[in-house]
Amino acid sequence: MKIVIAPQSFKGALTGQMAAKAIAQGVSSVYPKATTLLIPIADGGDGTLDVLHDNGIIDLFSSKVTGPMNQAVTAKWGVMSDGTTAIIELAQASGLALVTPQKRDPRTASSVGTGELLRIVLNHGYRNVILFLGGSATNDAGAGLAQALGVRLLDKNGKELRPGGIHLIQLETIDITKLDHRLKETNIVVATDVTNPLLGPNGASAVYGPQKGASPNVARKLDAALTQFARIVKKDLGREIADCPGAGAAGGVGGALLALTDSTVQSGIDLICDMLHLDEHFQNTNLVITGEGRIDRSTIFNKAPVGLARRAKTFGIPVIALAGSLGYGYREVYSQGIDAVVCILDRPLSFIESVDQTYQLLSTATERALRLLHTNALSPH
Repeated sequence: MKIVIAPQSFKGALTGQMAAKAIAQGVSSVYPKATTLLIPIADGGDGTLDVLHDNGIIDLFSSKVTGPMNQAVTAKWGVMSDGTTAIIELAQASGLALVTPQKRDPRTASSVGTGELLRIVLNHGYRNVILFLGGSATNDAGAGLAQALGVRLLDKNGKELRPGGIHLIQLETIDITKLDHRLKETNIVVATDVTNPLLGPNGASAVYGPQKGASPNVARKLDAALTQFARIVKKDLGREIADCPGAGAAGGVGGALLALTDSTVQSGIDLICDMLHLDEHFQNTNLVITGEGRIDRSTIFNKAPVGLARRAKTFGIPVIALAGSLGYGYREVYSQGIDAVVCILDRPLSFIESVDQTYQLLSTATERALRLLHTNALSPH
């Protein structure tokens, strides 16, 4: 039996590599003779650079930039081994993990640090850039990124807007006369962890705002502010971004890049799968086990477990997903290639306890899932 183990990181608890080792330990309890292939994955959010670096695909560097709540952070960025392409992970500069739960505020969080990272790689001479979007603390439609690259976002009095998506409701003019000219000669791939549009019930604010601390009322106000941003983009830049797939990624940073550059959008998980040559590894595989910290309705928008499962299904391979917690709509992943979802919690635990015990919980949950598989007539063959 061959089992491919391909989880992403369990945020705040385990790296993808540690999660894969925990799952492998559970596998060995049931199938000690199985061949296990550990391939941690990422979809563009937290841990993407680490996955690429661990597989020898990129070299890592670091720079000081401005974090999402105007704090100083040290952000990693990468360069492909051929030396021609820079890799940026938005979560390094504008990620939710950079902000304590008490200080999270999607109304004022800014993507300025990601714009600073993009400017840094341009300063180093790179003109091919892959920008992975995911794991953001922001809901500013990339306003901070735009300002870091020279764009002026002005209200009706010609005054520059303050940081944060909530202030975009006052936007009246987008002035790109000082936009970094090097962007015109740069090939940018926007690798998104989701396919959401910018606006509406499936948009950045409605789907992901609550994960960043937005109440339903705040989410509605943010959606209205991003609607104004899209309207001014159309008026001043002649581009329609509201319904573009991926425009809602990273709180709308995808939309800003589509508005300001000639970027192309690709699925982050598909790009990672190609870089890791997963199709080759799926040959003669009996089972795929994936996982992440939380599975809910947002997972169906091509996040790592679903993107991986869809690819596995082209080979007819069953897929089990392990999750630290389950949220509203998690059952929708069953229609996207995942055959079974298992929550790793086996008893009441506080959040801190569950984080501290994630490795063992993941291992024992894997064992439970495979024993059920083994005792039913569903054993992979």
